[in-house]
Amino acid sequence: MTSFSVKFSASSLPNSNRFSKLHATPPQTVAVPSSGAAEIAAERLEPRVEQIDGYWVLKEKFRQGINPAEKAKIEKEPMKLFTENGIEDLAKISLEEIEKSKLTKEDIDIRLKWLGLFHRRKHHYGRFMMRLKLPNGVTTSAQTRHLASVIRKYGKDGCGDVTTRQNWQIRGVVLPDVPEILKGLDEVGLTSLQSGMDNVRNPVGNPLAGIDPHEIVDTRPYTNLLSQYVTANFRGNVDMTNLPRKWNVCVIGSHDLYEHPHINDLAYMPATKDGRFGFNLLVGGFFSPKRCAEAIPLDAWVPADDVVPVCKAILEAYRDLGTRGNRQKTRMMWLIDELGVEGFRAEVVKRMPQQKLDRESAEDLVQKQWERREYLGVHPQKQEGYSFVGLHIPVGRVQADDMDELARLADEYGSGELRLTVEQNIIIPNIENSKIDALLNEPLLKNRFSPDPPILMRNLVACTGNQFCGQAIIETKARSMKITEEVQRLVSVTQPVRMHWTGCPNTCGQVQVADIGFMGCLTRKEGKTVEGADVFLGGRIGSDSHLGEVYKKSVPCEDLVPIIVDLLVNNFGAVPREREETEE
Repeated sequence: MTSFSVKFSASSLPNSNRFSKLHATPPQTVAVPSSGAAEIAAERLEPRVEQIDGYWVLKEKFRQGINPAEKAKIEKEPMKLFTENGIEDLAKISLEEIEKSKLTKEDIDIRLKWLGLFHRRKHHYGRFMMRLKLPNGVTTSAQTRHLASVIRKYGKDGCGDVTTRQNWQIRGVVLPDVPEILKGLDEVGLTSLQSGMDNVRNPVGNPLAGIDPHEIVDTRPYTNLLSQYVTANFRGNVDMTNLPRKWNVCVIGSHDLYEHPHINDLAYMPATKDGRFGFNLLVGGFFSPKRCAEAIPLDAWVPADDVVPVCKAILEAYRDLGTRGNRQKTRMMWLIDELGVEGFRAEVVKRMPQQKLDRESAEDLVQKQWERREYLGVHPQKQEGYSFVGLHIPVGRVQADDMDELARLADEYGSGELRLTVEQNIIIPNIENSKIDALLNEPLLKNRFSPDPPILMRNLVACTGNQFCGQAIIETKARSMKITEEVQRLVSVTQPVRMHWTGCPNTCGQVQVADIGFMGCLTRKEGKTVEGADVFLGGRIGSDSHLGEVYKKSVPCEDLVPIIVDLLVNNFGAVPREREETEE
């Protein structure tokens, strides 16, 4: 059994010789047949960035009213911390000295995010979270052990998280160690480049890619190619480091839509056309404090060989034309709204290698009526005699010893590989059926990471919360576990219910896709300010996906349990434990 978690050389990218920039000279006005915009002024289609000394920079004429992040990028190119080894010098400066200069202070608080490093100034001063690139959520036992060795040295400050983008984040990192950590990551085939701020996030794919008996396509080659393109094979792709905001991408590989295409800026949906395999494209899905939008069809299909070129064209259109004022209005969907779908599509076509883009195919390969499968527990693979085991990682939090044990289990029972999921869980693939019983009896599975957790725990998701994150308003991970445990004692639930927690309106916990979601806020109770949550209801994932809506605002966290109980009884068929006992 092979893994596609490998580096690709630049020459192996599909059609890499066709990646020249094609910017057609626009006419005076461009007709847009979509609703909402009849014409686009020619000057609006002038690219707002230009290339200077190898880096893309916002033109002088477009610098009025830009946001602070854009000003920081203009003052100093963030990627130079990596491409010109600026991190080596920065790591030698004490935090006390760094704080004396606006430039270096912005280095550690803003620009280091281009290297995947997030300073936890508010709640963990002097410590950094490091976010990796882990396409398709595939990692090896060697990589996992290496990450464990990094966080172990930081004691109680060090831990790891499985994220909602199939990714690892490690915590506790201090600045002087960063150059050595970056070298160590490269040695085990990992990178943290371009995983934060105005860059492309981790490409998400089917966590069962290559082992799924019902998969449509193995997503690993595509997510790997996308990641390698975005980071230029770990060297840093400076063509794509100055986007107006962050940008998410996924490749769909199964009918289950484990990848959540409706909340990505670009989603590749498997479809055939004239006997060729390829993808229909959805664009514009995103979450933000002020607006959440579901992805919409671009009315475009690309053959499988053009996965990277069309990604490049879409990113260039967004980079060139996206606005850079209010950060709440700079995600790609705002540009699509402004230009209209056809207007945006036309800009993508200009930037395609042959200035061509097929219309959407009617031969969609994703079955619309498909009951989403459970991946936790033991399940047969497409390879005869082998199974995968999905493990529940409570709210995604792991310690160094946990990571070492997971690596050992992957080596001893599987093929030395682990798969991360967007629900913050982990799958061990490629296990011989004769070894399943022994694996299920391992202490880690009995005591920490169960393959068969309680029904309300199995789909529980929580963001970092204010334990580490300076933007989070409330604590999420421990609280979500405690409240769920209390609810389980009060009601019996027979169907899965997805409950998501997020510490602030940035909604990293994706509460809008949950059956029941909780977004942190501050509220008042008995004249005092307390931690609370806005409660969301009705989010769906899968073929009938849609975003949930606010059910109740500003509920004190200590008052959430009875509200959750009522929602479960009234909307999800739960039965109060007292009544259940009486009926027996």
